[in-house]
Amino acid sequence: MKRPKLKKASKRVSCSKRYKIQKKVREHVRKLRKEANKKGVSKRPKKDLGVPSCAPFKEEVLREAELRRLQIEEETEKKKQAKKEARAKKKETLSKAAEPKAKKARQDVVEKPVENLPAPDKSSKQYLCSELNKVIDASDVLIEVLDARDPLGCRCPQLEEAVLQREGSKKLLLVLNKIDLVPQENVEKWIQCLQLEFPVVAFKASTQIKNKTVQARKRRIVASNEVLDRSRAAACLGNHSLTELLTSFAANKASLKVGVVGFPNVGKSSLINSIKGTLECNVGVRRGITKAMQEVHISKSVKLIDSPGVVASPSNPPASLALRSLQVEQGQETVLEAVRTLLKQCDHSQIMLQYNVPDFRNSLEFLTFFAKKRGYLQKGGVPNTVQAATAFLADWTGAKLSYHCKAPENPRLPAYLCDAVVTEMQTGWDLNILKTGNEETLKGVKFPSQASSIGFISKGPTEGLLSVCNSPEQKPGAAERQVEQNEKPVQSTVEAIDTEESEKAQKPPVRVHFQSVAIDIGRSAATDDAYDFNTDFK
Repeated sequence: MKRPKLKKASKRVSCSKRYKIQKKVREHVRKLRKEANKKGVSKRPKKDLGVPSCAPFKEEVLREAELRRLQIEEETEKKKQAKKEARAKKKETLSKAAEPKAKKARQDVVEKPVENLPAPDKSSKQYLCSELNKVIDASDVLIEVLDARDPLGCRCPQLEEAVLQREGSKKLLLVLNKIDLVPQENVEKWIQCLQLEFPVVAFKASTQIKNKTVQARKRRIVASNEVLDRSRAAACLGNHSLTELLTSFAANKASLKVGVVGFPNVGKSSLINSIKGTLECNVGVRRGITKAMQEVHISKSVKLIDSPGVVASPSNPPASLALRSLQVEQGQETVLEAVRTLLKQCDHSQIMLQYNVPDFRNSLEFLTFFAKKRGYLQKGGVPNTVQAATAFLADWTGAKLSYHCKAPENPRLPAYLCDAVVTEMQTGWDLNILKTGNEETLKGVKFPSQASSIGFISKGPTEGLLSVCNSPEQKPGAAERQVEQNEKPVQSTVEAIDTEESEKAQKPPVRVHFQSVAIDIGRSAATDDAYDFNTDFK
């Protein structure tokens, strides 16, 4: 029955009618099956028995059958290809006939071959350097993000010098990130030291920022998430003071573009997400996630620009390359070598207490204990040292492990800075907002104790590359080896054992030369213990 105001009639039927239809179908199928059984027709095709083994010329018959089968397959393939070509030609003629005459005339006049240019490799040094230079040129203010655990090692002299030399009187601002992983006294000393050169903002980025859809869901459940948001990882400190500082600086301008630069994994994208309050830039423990510049609007007048990490020069010391370069991710250096380099820069006893492992002689033994402690085991219960080394390196580069470097007691200005440049860099900023914001940030952070933080020896500023042509041909760690030859410092137990093992591995294998020695049989036979050859061989 067709219902009113509906185009199609309903397909619903009563249950009795549906059951009746199903019963009729079953009876019909049963009847067909009986007739097929009477005629001897079965659904299963009979199996081809093939050529019997006792038949003469069996191999020739099988060969002929195979050739026939291949010939049939080739013919069917040719027919398919011919049909496809005919269909394509028909479609092309129809599309040409449907095109307007003006478009045809335009195509006849302008016929230029389109070159298929290859897509740029986003992980190459050339691409990363070009993106970094774009960010420097497009920005009015550059924020250099420093890891508070090693602020001096996160500074790039080439980057700072390039910012000062660019046209347009660009400003440079230092942001000390990850301050919750460093003792308070150490953070205060570093702020005092860095303020002699550039304005410094203490910052603690949030690592649990979600996107807008997740935040909308979280607003419905307020009671349970309030406790989670007060956790150490979710807390963000210093974002209000930094936003207020940038807004006051942009008061006299229509718009302010702020570029965020620094080495990989110092927290550039996390800083932008923390200021914005939502997940705008991709972040992660793995280094080198950001490959291109990205603009994020903070307010009507302030715009932040995310940038890829600065490419570290291969002439840096091995410890700096292990923490701030992408050699491990690009396969230029193994994870085991990076861990061995980092262990040389730390105190032996502090590493044992931090990771709760027994005394170890070298890096391989430490990774074996660490893998057993974390449960990184392969088949047969063998410790997976590569997985343990990856986890250890992630602790050092990510926002998890607490280690610190001592601030210099008598800091000096670098060669590219002078008193006039320092005063110029500090003009235009509201230093009162900066000072009160840093004090409030330091009050709200829960700092680790000096005893629970690992002492780390910093190797000084890390050299970076702004263009690949400036890349020196010096091998990694060459400068450090030269300093070690001049100074000859006292090596730690871990470093001494590792150097001994490497020296043993570098030595060529010693060949054993056998020399023939004349043996006096008569004299040997005269002794009591010797065997008498004359008894058996006469």
